[in-house]
Amino acid sequence: MRRFSVACTALAAALATIALAMGPAAAAPTPLPVPYSFLPTAAIPGGLSLGGPPGANDWSCRPSVAHPEPVVLVHGFLGNASTNWQTYGPLLKNNGYCVYALTYGQSAVLPGMAGQLLGGLAPPEQSAVQVGAFIQRVLTATGAAKVDIVGHSEGAIVPDYYAKYLAGAAYIDKYISLAPLWAGTDSQGLGKMYQEVKALGLGSLMDALLNPIAGSETGLLAGSDFINAIQSGAGPAVAGIAYTNIVTTHDELVQPYTSGIAAGMTNYTVQNFCGIDYTEHFEIAADPVAAALVLNALDPTHPRAVPCRLVLPFIGPL
Repeated sequence: MRRFSVACTALAAALATIALAMGPAAAAPTPLPVPYSFLPTAAIPGGLSLGGPPGANDWSCRPSVAHPEPVVLVHGFLGNASTNWQTYGPLLKNNGYCVYALTYGQSAVLPGMAGQLLGGLAPPEQSAVQVGAFIQRVLTATGAAKVDIVGHSEGAIVPDYYAKYLAGAAYIDKYISLAPLWAGTDSQGLGKMYQEVKALGLGSLMDALLNPIAGSETGLLAGSDFINAIQSGAGPAVAGIAYTNIVTTHDELVQPYTSGIAAGMTNYTVQNFCGIDYTEHFEIAADPVAAALVLNALDPTHPRAVPCRLVLPFIGPL
């Protein structure tokens, strides 16, 4: 019995020594704050940083078994990696994803900080090349085979050009779009006007004038060469990719808002989940209904409840 007692004491001492050598157990990381208001956070702190939102662009991150695909965030017209994603950087990081955001389509014509901060201005075909290169960088850094996409507005359709025409389909698993415009937009009648200009044989001249500054502007209009390319064949959906669209009936820029609904994809309208959610084109990138739908699309085997509360345009929930 005495020998057994001595052995137990020795074992306890050895375990204590190992524990001291290892140091105290690592505490669980503190969740990052997740704002659900677009305009204030896009301005500050989003407008003060070019490196991406909190939680994003950790190049040492390794995807988990639960979430094997890193998530790439693709901003909209005039956005950048930081302004567009103050909600989704921390939200996805808190939920265990490796998350990355880029700024694409910057104009070489705009001077100083404006040229750095304002993205999505280049012709969308050129931006698709940049997005594809960034995806390859993410895959190399993380060792993953594919990424998931979360895009907003222009950034919700530019990666599809990469998938459809630049051999990118093999590298995309899930593709989630906030306020996409698969059929282009006719906001303020600009789409119809552009078609009339093209009919007069002046479309190339208009494109040439705008391309150095904002070549994406005509590319996103209904009937543009870019939109026609996205719509060609069987439509925008590319085989092997799981698409989810999230649109709002109050979209002031994508007109009609149903341009964001496409065949071969899962389509959600925010107001079908919450009639008092008045999110528009910008706030949808921070909207709590859309955020829950995004998380469910990324991880459909663990669905969560979709909240409903009063959400004001640009400002967010009260």
